[in-house]
Amino acid sequence: MQYRKLGKTNFEVSEISLGTWQVGGKWGDPFDDRVADRIINEAIDRGVNFIDTADVYSDGLSETAVGRVVRERSEYIYVATKCGRQISPHTADNYTVKALRGYVEDSLRRMKIERIDLIQLHSIPNDVYYRPEIFGLFERLREEGKIQHLGVSVEKVEEAIKAMEYDNVATVQIIFNLFRQRPAELFFELVKKHDIGVIARVPLASGLLTGRFDRSTTFGEGDHRNFNREGEAFDRGETFSGVNYEQGLQAVEELKQLFPGEDNLAPIALQWILSFPEVSCIIPGASKVEHLLSNISAAERKPLTESQLKAMNDIYDRMVRPAVHQRW
Repeated sequence: MQYRKLGKTNFEVSEISLGTWQVGGKWGDPFDDRVADRIINEAIDRGVNFIDTADVYSDGLSETAVGRVVRERSEYIYVATKCGRQISPHTADNYTVKALRGYVEDSLRRMKIERIDLIQLHSIPNDVYYRPEIFGLFERLREEGKIQHLGVSVEKVEEAIKAMEYDNVATVQIIFNLFRQRPAELFFELVKKHDIGVIARVPLASGLLTGRFDRSTTFGEGDHRNFNREGEAFDRGETFSGVNYEQGLQAVEELKQLFPGEDNLAPIALQWILSFPEVSCIIPGASKVEHLLSNISAAERKPLTESQLKAMNDIYDRMVRPAVHQRW
């Protein structure tokens, strides 16, 4: 495992880290503590030292599992969680200092830890970025010893750029993958200027970039890849990175031709992300240990060549860019 600096936090984090949206099993299935513990422990055994969760993942069960495992390990594991998505209706007017403080303290109680290494505002409404009292709360929480650093998890590049105007924002978690390339433009330039840690989320475009899906693949009733393809439940960009499923399958078929004999494209897709030094870490999810091992193998492979990277980008430019590039 290789490690990179997480912006001005100065944390040295594993370049392949762990996202825990589905750590207790497949999307839509009941949460399985045994599966979660097995995946998290295996990740740490393999050198992962940064784990990302959220208070809304499996109604807090993900946070509980992360806290349980981290407390049992002798290694220091950086814990990142998120707050804000519990607010309902999810509008800027309902964001209050009192509510957010309560969510942070609830997360601390669930995980049974004294301090959160990184707390992130979770896909907040745009108007909240113009509320300095919200960002000021986290400075007080830092002074109280309840958090170390503040970050944001965003849908759009514009939100990330606005968040970076606050000095206490240390990280940005953003969707970045072969099918979502816009962050590599202005955003990455500003990241270097402000020393912001970049956490790449949805790195496999909801599994589309694994190369394991086809037109006959079905997804469970509770799986967002079934019910959110047009943004019916939340931002469309969260599902297949906003790419039309049929169009995405066609692009993946061309990607397979670049790497004959590779039945699993996931490590290659992660390598593409790691080719950008601005990225601090990637947080692919895993509902099975096998998924975790596949993801971690990306750090062990020979780097992609310039010609391979160019050919991958060409697929994006021809087949994906026109439909999604400016949307997020």
